[in-house]
Amino acid sequence: MRFKSSLHRLLRAGALALVAAWLSGCASLVGDPTHPVDPFEPINRKVMAFNDDLDSAVLRPVAVAYRDHMPRPVRHGVSNVLGNIADVWSFFNSTLQLKLRQAAELGGRVVINSLLGLGGLVDVASDLGIEHRSEDFGQTLGRWGVPAGPYLVLPVLGPSSVRDAAATLTLDRYMDPLTHLDHVRVRFAMYGLRAVDTRTNLLKVTNVLDDIALDRYTFTRDAYLQRRFAEVSRGRPALPPLDPGDTWDGRDDSPAPAVPAAPTPPAGAQVSPALPPPGVPAPEHNPKP
Repeated sequence: MRFKSSLHRLLRAGALALVAAWLSGCASLVGDPTHPVDPFEPINRKVMAFNDDLDSAVLRPVAVAYRDHMPRPVRHGVSNVLGNIADVWSFFNSTLQLKLRQAAELGGRVVINSLLGLGGLVDVASDLGIEHRSEDFGQTLGRWGVPAGPYLVLPVLGPSSVRDAAATLTLDRYMDPLTHLDHVRVRFAMYGLRAVDTRTNLLKVTNVLDDIALDRYTFTRDAYLQRRFAEVSRGRPALPPLDPGDTWDGRDDSPAPAVPAAPTPPAGAQVSPALPPPGVPAPEHNPKP
């Protein structure tokens, strides 16, 4: 009971903090967006600041202690088990996307690692050349033409989009085997272990990010959008450099940029007939009799 009451207080405090951040950011959201895919940048920056504070106070110190004091074989075993669990949902999403060869490989990974790898503790499939590929329902929606929508930063979960957030908080969460563990303490312990394992694997990445990024928010946003486009597009060229004035949304049928109008000649100037575009025959000139 004490654990449940503490958890409820924590959830209430987090909800109140998010509501306060939303209300404080609503006023600054009025007006033209500063980025074509990031109209919610003011509130996104507030949520990212909240995530950074949480990371600095809790996640990063725990991840560093876990890396420094937990033997490497144990950490690798934990990562392998969690990866084996994730491969199950990746298998279903690959099937829904009609990536049948990849689905077969992921299904083979689950079977091999579960049977020969002691429930996933040992990644036997990778040693056999069967690679791990992460697929989620947001990628499946994108594969079938659902647009990503505006960029979002989710509390705790980090960078996302409207499409990916909807998938993450609904079907991805429901299909997560950890969600269906009956014992509450075991379930939250597994959630915590997965968060620590993920954060530990990202320690080197965040160290590099801190060193090279002048603005961590824009760097993280653009890197996330580039990566997600590459994952959904299955190897097509990545997004061009993101420009606040660019309306390209990554689709091949996006409208071409408008051609600027010709300058207006000064009054009294003699205007010669406009030349047609290359390859277009000139119109016949039929003067009136």
